This record gives sequence, structure tokens and C-alpha cells, in this order.
Amino acid sequence: MSVEVLDESGAGVDVVRLTRLSRFVLRRMRLHPSTELTVRLVEPDTIAMLNEQWMGKKGPTDVLSFPMDELTPGDQVEEGYLGDIALCPQVAAQQAPAAGHETIDEIDLLLAHGILHLLGYDHAEPEEHREMFGLQGRLLLEWQRFLLGVDPEDA
Repeated sequence: MSVEVLDESGAGVDVVRLTRLSRFVLRRMRLHPSTELTVRLVEPDTIAMLNEQWMGKKGPTDVLSFPMDELTPGDQVEEGYLGDIALCPQVAAQQAPAAGHETIDEIDLLLAHGILHLLGYDHAEPEEHREMFGLQGRLLLEWQRFLLGVDPEDA
């Protein structure tokens, strides 16, 4: 898996951890080993501009996903460029207390969420919401188990 994490946010986020998490999720979703992904950590002004330009919404948001090659889970046959994710650590830091966890956990959640969007998951309808958030929760639990050394799979 080729994952590039670019920190343009100035927030001092651990890009190695986010690279490992991205690869972990891509492997768990059974994508081709040559799948590529770019994650940009951006400032609130940048994500607000992207949010308005691409989503037609004002103000900063937490994460935006821009799919490219329409790869799907289990697509181990076809390699390609999955897409780009823009994530704002400052927005994540604002959201984390309300969610009852640390900023890094919120960033992990947003990154997993963004990757699932790149894979075609959505949460507009109740059934889609259940499926996407259930999968997201499972992936993050497996990631935490991996970090604790409970899960021997390499990330």
C-alpha cells in the first residue's frame, strides 16, 4: 500500500501513525497491495475553502473524501489510486471532547471514515448509516487492539 500523509496543518500530528492506520484499514478492507492513497492534514481555512468549493457548504468541516479509481472492498485484483482525503486536525480537536475521547482518537475516526467514503460507503440513509458506522467502529476497535499488541497483524 502506498500511503502519503502530508501535514500542512501545523498541528503536529503523528503522520507515521496515520500512515500505519491507513494501511491497516486498506488491508482490512482487502484492497490490492499496490493501492495508493493521499491524506492531507489541512488548516481550518483550507478545509473551509474545499468544503465550499466541493460540497457547497460554508465553514470548516472535519474531513472530506475525493475518490478517484472507484475501488471497492475486496478488490484485490485491481490496483489503483483510491483517492485523496483532506482532514482538519483543529476541527477534530474541537469535536473530541463532545465525543468523549482524545484528539488523536477523533483523527483516527475521521481518517477511517474518510477511507470508507472513498470505498463508496455513505450514511445518508438509515441502513447505510448503520452499515458504515458499524464497519467504522469495528475497524477502529481492531486498530486499538493492534496498538495494544492484542492483534498480531502487522500495520
